[in-house]
Amino acid sequence: MLDIMQIQEILPHRYPLLLVDRITEMELKQSIKGFKNVSISEPAFQGHFPGHPIYPGVLILEGMAQAGGVLALKSSDLTDEEMKNKVIYFMSIDKAKFRTPVRPGDRLDYELEVIKMKSSLMVLKGQAFVDGKVCAEAEFKAMIVDK
Repeated sequence: MLDIMQIQEILPHRYPLLLVDRITEMELKQSIKGFKNVSISEPAFQGHFPGHPIYPGVLILEGMAQAGGVLALKSSDLTDEEMKNKVIYFMSIDKAKFRTPVRPGDRLDYELEVIKMKSSLMVLKGQAFVDGKVCAEAEFKAMIVDK
């Protein structure tokens, strides 16, 4: 649905902190699905952990948050031109849980759904999966603001 080039038109993030490779499904103001392919060449694996590489939980949450940011911005009433002058800030991450490690070679699937949406504020429930198993979950609150 959205490839990496289209995602970069929406989000300001760039390598090494752009953590969504593709958006596969999106229902505006309702839900989004996307993924990141986790590679051994990720910078985080240099120190997390040598000889036992585990993708950091904070990066899993950031990837979910970025997918949620795409949904929030695309669900807003902003034109594409107006969207270029906006950014999304995450205000809180609640109920975060980590279930199973993510390793190099895994495809990290993100699924988020809207709990509440008011003009520039959105509350989302997110889960991340590897091979259909939940590896992380959290609730996110975000606000669209001027750059």
